[in-house]
Amino acid sequence: MTLIRRPARRGLTRLVLGLALGLAAIAPALAAPPTDADINRLLAASRAQSMLDTMLPQIEAMQRQQFEQVAQQRQLDETQRAQLQRIEQRTNQTIRQALSWQQLRPMYVDLYKKTFSKEDVLAMAEFYESSAGQSLLDKTPALMQNVMVAIQERMQPLFVDLQKDLEAIVNEQPAPAAAPAKK
Repeated sequence: MTLIRRPARRGLTRLVLGLALGLAAIAPALAAPPTDADINRLLAASRAQSMLDTMLPQIEAMQRQQFEQVAQQRQLDETQRAQLQRIEQRTNQTIRQALSWQQLRPMYVDLYKKTFSKEDVLAMAEFYESSAGQSLLDKTPALMQNVMVAIQERMQPLFVDLQKDLEAIVNEQPAPAAAPAKK
């Protein structure tokens, strides 16, 4: 009878061990979701609103360059220039409204809830509240500016080649039309 119990104990031990391992594997999926307060703490610590506010002028500057290019590529009269300027102003207002913190904050909260556990959010908030996290935040704008300059330098030769290709296509003379066949 003791022989039967031993294998049964082993089987039970294996079953319990297997269940424990299975639960450990799915535990991250069952982790507690962050609260709005947790996410708000992270957003404040990571200066999310401030980062967004510094991006808006950069987006507007890129938009302004695009409008200037349109104006330079075409011979616009005063009326057309005024219309283009009104469109640019309206576009800037639309962008500012669409990318305002008031509009984006709920999206951030929702996306953070879908993406991170409570533990993740609290750990990130603690990091950004630390001196290392604050240093990262202080230096990130300079890093991003340097990245943008490096990317532009890398892309410039490609744009020069693309411009040459476009000019060749635009300046290409159409082939003469074949004369209709006489009957």
